[in-house]
Amino acid sequence: MKRDDRFRSALIIGGAGFIGSNWAHWLLERSDARIHIYDNLSRRGVRHNLESLQKAAGHSGRLQITVGDVRDTAKLDRAVRFATEIYHFAAQVAVTTSVLDPRLDFDVNLAGTFNLLEAVRKSGHRPFLLFTSTNKVYGELSGHTLVTSATRHSFANEKGISEQEPLDFHSPYGCSKGAAEQYVHDYARLFHIPSVVVRMSCIAGPHQFGDEDQGWVAHFLYSALQNAPVVIYGDGRQVRDVLCVDDLMRGFESIRALLPRTSGQIYNVGGGERNSVSLLELMAMIEQLTGSRVDYVRRQRRAGDQSVYWTDHSKLTRDTAWKPEISVAGTLERIYGWWRRNRQLFPAPEREFARQLGTLQPRMAN
Repeated sequence: MKRDDRFRSALIIGGAGFIGSNWAHWLLERSDARIHIYDNLSRRGVRHNLESLQKAAGHSGRLQITVGDVRDTAKLDRAVRFATEIYHFAAQVAVTTSVLDPRLDFDVNLAGTFNLLEAVRKSGHRPFLLFTSTNKVYGELSGHTLVTSATRHSFANEKGISEQEPLDFHSPYGCSKGAAEQYVHDYARLFHIPSVVVRMSCIAGPHQFGDEDQGWVAHFLYSALQNAPVVIYGDGRQVRDVLCVDDLMRGFESIRALLPRTSGQIYNVGGGERNSVSLLELMAMIEQLTGSRVDYVRRQRRAGDQSVYWTDHSKLTRDTAWKPEISVAGTLERIYGWWRRNRQLFPAPEREFARQLGTLQPRMAN
């Protein structure tokens, strides 16, 4: 890839997390950009991600790290001063947490984004701003006709969910992310800030410390490798499209490179129908890849959960020629390889986990 010789100073909010650290690695390896990581270091694994970034940056002087929170307006004001581009990945990411603590969800996702936008507006310059949102802004998608097979639910007539789908928030998380993206979109118009909103589906790949509420592909794989059961809410035939984080990075680069065309736009970004997979299908793929059994217990379906979601990314493909290249199987292989190289980061699970779930029931054959 041709290196960009123009001065670039990239501020990555949430830059020590899964997507942020992958993007920082991408920029360190493929550009001459100076990287400023802004993160409160609250998530599992972020310190390891920072160590990896520091190793990659070496003695280049291209990496700066600020430990800060999006709720700290003074620190944000200082952080944005010299940025030529800003990537906002910091968020409260779990629907369940948003229900248990709506105030935290609001303060981080909506108020935190507003704080960043105000810092940019007051800075007196107009850096490119990319904001990552979620498919949860489309709600339950109950108006779509589904068909069901032995292993999955599917859309009957849809090629995927496009940006034309009406917004329909079904959780505090959906509300906070949806309201935040509308603020970003409106600031782009009102204050002429070149901004893009990306509504992401399921992103998976290396540097991901998945858990039950976020990063479920990695969570299922790690659980199988550690002989720990997972919890299935519903019948296991729920479908999501999986996008490898490497493909997402290419998408970000395409969006930035074609900014005159993409500025002010909202894009759905995901693996699409070809990379859609149900929970049951993913578990079968994991067992084939690793030889490890995926044990699970069932729980009642969670309110607001989408039975089927896969992305219609045709708008982004039309504007940038981007499209996913890595399959679900290829994504699993990348995560598996990263896990093998970093097994020390994953201590063996305790059996207390099983007791917290209640009495474990053996998996029944279909």
